[in-house]
Amino acid sequence: MAEKEDPSKQLLHLVIGGELSSLEGVTFADLDKVDIVGLYPNYAAAYAVWKQKAQMTVDSAQTRYFIVHLHRLLEPETHKP
Repeated sequence: MAEKEDPSKQLLHLVIGGELSSLEGVTFADLDKVDIVGLYPNYAAAYAVWKQKAQMTVDSAQTRYFIVHLHRLLEPETHKP
């Protein structure tokens, strides 16, 4: 789901990925091999990179990439469900 963002406000997003130990959860097989792709100033930029990395790994069913909404962790009071 895309977020509505003020383009003048920086909302940090982190893109990470790697091989999961199982398709049933979100536990990485080896934390030393987690791919920390980068930190992005908004969801759109993070999504573009996430999509590119995810498409590069379509042959590996256990490899997944994620977008972490760091701005929600840094300012939890402004991002309540």
